[in-house]
Amino acid sequence: MSNVLLAAIIGIPLAWHLGLTAFVYYDARRVGLEPPRKWAAIAFFVPLFGFFIYLFERSELDYDPESDPYRGNNYNIHPSRADDAPLPSRGDDREPPDERAQHRDE
Repeated sequence: MSNVLLAAIIGIPLAWHLGLTAFVYYDARRVGLEPPRKWAAIAFFVPLFGFFIYLFERSELDYDPESDPYRGNNYNIHPSRADDAPLPSRGDDREPPDERAQHRDE
């Protein structure tokens, strides 16, 4: 195998890996994910998946509860399955299960 081909097969993925690790380190410092060395270590020792772990964790910094459709235990449940659900669904005006049991006992 020629040295140029061997250098390309090893060098290009290694350069990408080191570049992604460096990006994680500098970006973690910029956005405030502490400590940035931990995130760089994760990106380095878990190739490619560590980078995606960092991206998912970074996206949690932008969480806006006002735009979350599931805040306050508000789930969409099909009406045919509403009796099976322990949590109230949208538009459900039934009493919660605990209150129904109390009314039956009285």
